[in-house]
Amino acid sequence: MTELLPLMTYCFVMSSTPGPNNVMLTASGANFGYRGALPQIVGINLGGFVQTFVTCLGLGVLVAGHPTAQWLLRVGGALYLVYLATRLAGTTVGEGRAPRPLTLWQGALFQAINPKSWVKAITVASVFMPPGLDVVSGALLVSTIGWAIGFPCISMWALFGVAIRGLLKDPRRQRAFNLLMAGTLVVLAASFLR
Repeated sequence: MTELLPLMTYCFVMSSTPGPNNVMLTASGANFGYRGALPQIVGINLGGFVQTFVTCLGLGVLVAGHPTAQWLLRVGGALYLVYLATRLAGTTVGEGRAPRPLTLWQGALFQAINPKSWVKAITVASVFMPPGLDVVSGALLVSTIGWAIGFPCISMWALFGVAIRGLLKDPRRQRAFNLLMAGTLVVLAASFLR
């Protein structure tokens, strides 16, 4: 168990720190509540599990070894974040114009173009695969640990959004919050292109 502690710590830090998933979950929690954000949470976690698993099986070597693939992931992720930011910036809760939160499948598929998720998956595959296990068993173990730790960590961000909902009852505050979250997504998108 102690040899898994560094992996568990890494998964906790990567799942708990700000990034595209957590910014979107905060906004979804604030705009739609935890129940409304839950499919997105499950999707992000499912996508991260699958991404880590296939990366441990060898996909990570392909991505890490091809600069064009890395560039395409960064650009695709940045463009999608800008798209989400424009949707969020146009959100007006109470006027029926609020976009829906990401679905389970959108949350899962977003991991394919989320550079932070790729960094996590490639690091897990290259640093934390347990010795003494066959590749499939090791991939299943580290992916399951990432899934088990990730779910409560990313849920925390949606719950933070829920917690601040009371502060956002004033439409001006709601608008300012959504613009702040949209701006944060744009800054994250720009950081992908550095």
